[in-house]
Amino acid sequence: MKERFQSILDSLKSPSADELRKALASLNIKLEELVPHLQPAAGKPYYRKLLYQNDEVELLVMNWSDIECAPHDHGNSKGWIQVMNGDSENTVFEVREDVPIELFAEVKSQGSFFFAPKKGVHKMKSAGRESLVTLHLYSPPITGMKVYDLKKCSACVVSADCGAWWPEEQRQKVREIQLK
Repeated sequence: MKERFQSILDSLKSPSADELRKALASLNIKLEELVPHLQPAAGKPYYRKLLYQNDEVELLVMNWSDIECAPHDHGNSKGWIQVMNGDSENTVFEVREDVPIELFAEVKSQGSFFFAPKKGVHKMKSAGRESLVTLHLYSPPITGMKVYDLKKCSACVVSADCGAWWPEEQRQKVREIQLK
């Protein structure tokens, strides 16, 4: 797989949203290829595994538990998510005066692609009986991801090793923000 990733992804230079989607689709990854990279989510919304990264893009696979992830953005990155197995409920938010307001939720099924715009806020969860596995291609690699806790009216910029959940370790909290 690594050679396939290199041949397609290394040619991308500041890719547009359309170029990213085409690259993800052209990787033609099958669920069977991803199974060896999946592990239990261990009390988190998902387990994630970085499959490939260069200066321009990162490719991750995630397998989901029955826990919903927190509303979050992808920092200065944009990307596409491909549902490899199961159904994903994707909830999209609009940020008004620093506070995410839920706009709509939609279910995406196996084979679907959906876009995560730069600074766009969303949350995801498994929406079916089958295990949810998703493939994510972002450009540039994610830094400065902001995770929201709407009950506490707080947000936190998290470290690169933290997922879309409130960090448990102090070192994963790059910056905590009190929302209005």
